[in-house]
Amino acid sequence: MKNKLIRVLLVDDHAIVRNGVRLMLETEEDIQVAGQAETAQQAMLMVRENEFDVALVDIALPGKNGLELLKMLKAETPKLAVLMLSTYSEEVYAVRAIKHGAAGYLTKNSATEILVAAVRAAAAGGKYISAALGEKLANHMLGHPKSPHETLSDRELEVLKLIAKGESLTDIAKMLHLSPHTVTTYRTRILKKTGVNGNAKLAIYALENGLLN
Repeated sequence: MKNKLIRVLLVDDHAIVRNGVRLMLETEEDIQVAGQAETAQQAMLMVRENEFDVALVDIALPGKNGLELLKMLKAETPKLAVLMLSTYSEEVYAVRAIKHGAAGYLTKNSATEILVAAVRAAAAGGKYISAALGEKLANHMLGHPKSPHETLSDRELEVLKLIAKGESLTDIAKMLHLSPHTVTTYRTRILKKTGVNGNAKLAIYALENGLLN
């Protein structure tokens, strides 16, 4: 009996990445890249008009980021399996993504066989969890002490990374469609939670903890 075709939606703002992932997936007869989107807004339009089994979503999307899209997708199409595919290491976003309902978290340097296995597992209703991520999830469930950045909200983490990259608070406000006052409030919370003093030390903290990878 022929396997059911797994219809995949790719969400990444870089065409070269989408094409590379498509070529990796379509080496398998049971997987079809049935749609591609560059933004969260485009992705939401596509899932409303088409049926997909799995969405592969990048974290660093313009406008609403991948975690925000993940939450939107799970709220509107709860049966759609969402895999996060990112340049960021598991350390930064993986536990957050799983908590928000992701079926797995993969980095963009994952081998083809791992990507294919993750898509098949997600389409079958399962999750794809690496050994390292499994250990982090277990520690999280057991209440083991967290790193300071793990206590940040998704938005606070995003603001921290932008500050660490040297963006001004005014520019961050424009990029995230927030008021300067709101961004200033986020910065105050970030400094308190991480226990560092000033933007320069925030940048060092982000670098030392792999938040800019």
